[in-house]
Amino acid sequence: MDVYEAVTSRRAVRGFTDQHVPKEVLERVLSAAAWAPSGSNLQPWHAYVLTGRPLAELKRRAGERVAAADPWDEREYEMYPPALKSPYGERRSAFGRERYSALGIAREDWEARQRAASANWDCFGAPAALFCYIDRDMGRPQWSDVGMYLQTVMLLLRAEGLHSCPQMAWSVYRKTVAEVLSPPDDLILFCGMSIGYEDVAVGYPRTGRAPLYETVTFVED
Repeated sequence: MDVYEAVTSRRAVRGFTDQHVPKEVLERVLSAAAWAPSGSNLQPWHAYVLTGRPLAELKRRAGERVAAADPWDEREYEMYPPALKSPYGERRSAFGRERYSALGIAREDWEARQRAASANWDCFGAPAALFCYIDRDMGRPQWSDVGMYLQTVMLLLRAEGLHSCPQMAWSVYRKTVAEVLSPPDDLILFCGMSIGYEDVAVGYPRTGRAPLYETVTFVED
């Protein structure tokens, strides 16, 4: 698989089979991802990979919180600005419409939307998950470095025939994740990432992208 194919075939998959992901594949991916760029080579990412019983335990604990309607943990960072100006607000709304329409869920059916969202806590059935932390002393440039690292991981997973789904949603269950992982107190959970083989029986339309002229300006002679 070349780089262009990896980029264009990567998407947030929300349905995985239970097919085992070999540890040596994950090690190969994460060893190569260490070459992702970072300012002054700080490499500010801290990744934890869960499979087997530890992941099953995390899913169980998260599922219990969902069943008990336990309030979310207070976020340690802002996922989105309170008011998304144009065109970002429209893009987010379009994503929501496409996702829930594909699931046959009406916009006003909040209960059904919540049930669909709860699949996050089962990692959409994936047999492996990565949780990425960053030191709370780091600044915005280092958060950008973490994003480049995660993108590198996702592209390398595609090269291995695997799919992924990055999930900032795990940040609101960060205390449950910490119960299983026991990370140092000086780390903030940025996101989780479900990893596995796509369940092709789970239909889901791919989210579109803005045309080039909306996001790129060429300055030429």
